[in-house]
Amino acid sequence: MKLTGKITPESLMTLEAYSKWRKQNKPAVIAHRRLRSVQLGEHINLQFESEMTIRYQIQEMLRIEKIFEEESIAQEIEVYGALLPDGSNWKATMMVEYPDENQRRRELARLIGVEDRLFVEVEGHTRVYAIADEDMDRENHEKTSAVHFVRFELTPLMCAAVKAGAGVTLGCDHTNYPAHTVVAPETLASLAGDLK
Repeated sequence: MKLTGKITPESLMTLEAYSKWRKQNKPAVIAHRRLRSVQLGEHINLQFESEMTIRYQIQEMLRIEKIFEEESIAQEIEVYGALLPDGSNWKATMMVEYPDENQRRRELARLIGVEDRLFVEVEGHTRVYAIADEDMDRENHEKTSAVHFVRFELTPLMCAAVKAGAGVTLGCDHTNYPAHTVVAPETLASLAGDLK
């Protein structure tokens, strides 16, 4: 899988080439995903996306659905390409995780708006709240969704601070889910690579 900075149909592997690549490289992609995963409290996990995670997701969809037509490939790129960080932000898939279905239903009702109360705080700077679900609303007046897509837009000074080694806290100040965690140095090093 060649990282080019931009995902185009020409930069994707054929189904045959990907099948061979996948056998050898899936463990490395899983390790990369794990590195970019941040647990916030007991029940929220943020998977920070990168070109590698998005390329892998697109290639997996093409493989599973056996997609090889240009128009369909372009649609997959359009859908997942929106999750690529573009130099001034971090983008993540946010998952609200409760194994028990009844508890999950109850908690999703209590956590309406939780996606809008997520924040990152770069050491020495003010909090930046998530911009959530730009493609479509994923909650209603009864409950929030278990999956959201969020973007944290950073200022140039924040980007420079992260690249210079400033610490970052990920948090949530929702009334029913107050939590925060310091992003681990190895995860932060990977996330810093997304910034210009």
